[in-house]
Amino acid sequence: MPKYLIQASYTSEGSKGLLKEGGSKRRATVEQLVEAQGGSLEAFYYAFGDPDAFVIVDLPDHASAAAVSMAVNASGAVSLKTQVLLTPEDIDQAAKKTVKYRAPGQRK
Repeated sequence: MPKYLIQASYTSEGSKGLLKEGGSKRRATVEQLVEAQGGSLEAFYYAFGDPDAFVIVDLPDHASAAAVSMAVNASGAVSLKTQVLLTPEDIDQAAKKTVKYRAPGQRK
């Protein structure tokens, strides 16, 4: 199952909601959201500044990750940046592939 790193930044309204509900309730809400998409929450941490939170999740596919991102971003309370995480084994497989590439300005 693909793994994703989500960086969350709260708007002022989102921060007000966080102050009202607390951090553990927000983590539980995110866990329910991810599980409803067939995934699981691996880690949820708050940080000082932007981004305000780092979340690592497993989701069935990129479409599920995009659906979560669109729903949360549409709320206006949080802005998400989502990155696909690759395992060392994924990189091993990529390193074995042959790719022909010509950089801009280089001759054949």
